[in-house]
Amino acid sequence: MNRLGLIGTFVWDTIYGRDPLTPAVEEWGGVTYALAGLDAALPDDWQIVPLIKVGSDLAAKAREYCSSLRHMARGCPLVEVPVPNNRVEIRYVSDARRTERLTGGVPPWSWPELQPLLHGLDALYINLLSGWEVDLATAQLIRQHFRGPIYCDLHSLMLAIQPDGLRTPRPLPNVREWCACFDIIQANEDEMALLAPDPMALAATALDAGARCLVVTLGARGAAYFAAPDFERLSDLRRPRALGAPVGPLRTALVPPPMSAPAGGDPTGCGDVWGATYFSRLLAGDKLGDAIVTAHRAAGRNLQHRGATGLAHHLRGELSST
Repeated sequence: MNRLGLIGTFVWDTIYGRDPLTPAVEEWGGVTYALAGLDAALPDDWQIVPLIKVGSDLAAKAREYCSSLRHMARGCPLVEVPVPNNRVEIRYVSDARRTERLTGGVPPWSWPELQPLLHGLDALYINLLSGWEVDLATAQLIRQHFRGPIYCDLHSLMLAIQPDGLRTPRPLPNVREWCACFDIIQANEDEMALLAPDPMALAATALDAGARCLVVTLGARGAAYFAAPDFERLSDLRRPRALGAPVGPLRTALVPPPMSAPAGGDPTGCGDVWGATYFSRLLAGDKLGDAIVTAHRAAGRNLQHRGATGLAHHLRGELSST
């Protein structure tokens, strides 16, 4: 079996305003959406190896969630830490806009902790849900020592935390250095705007730093990708590259969703499901554009499901428990 390492954070969400007629809902968030997306979309010869710390107050519930996933590798326990787990209060102000307040304090990975866990992995999916799962120095060491493909959803890397826990946007220093750590980078429009003046500028920075593909999700408009001229699928990572920059212009395309998103859906976790599905299909051998189409369909299905419990079943088209 191939082994996909996953770095992320379990989050317990309290969600207000998603449906104005109902009270707040408490449910799993954070990495659980990515886990569901991976579980539904990974080929049968891939296993998920969680590289995840979880607070002691929610460790048992997190283990229970992981045990429900078909692709979860056995014998790979979560790392329980003696602190309150991350919790987020989400208040929707529109279908696409929300505020988040974070409490809890699951600590980041240090390189000495993480290094032995990378042995035996074939690929690595990183979702920076807290924004501090790894710092830049640790990400650089991962890139230096890990030879498999590395996918990163930048997610909360561009969010600061105010004294009251409110998460607010912030520009990211060392953009080029961060981009150099990953083969494929995912960001949404708001995140991209904090990294560069426009997507083309960010793509130029990322690909010059050594990344091979940048994908920017655009909500109902789909997603745009920017790729090195010699990169069409993950197997191209193993092809020797000439010295210096690749010859030829970068390739870019806008891939619209296959159909209009249904009204009234739940957008929570759509970006995480999208990215997890996208990387899963790349691991299966799909081309960049084909994988995006499949990711669009999965995100659309996520709109029709509330919470992460039972989500993997729903994404596969099976009966869900919710």
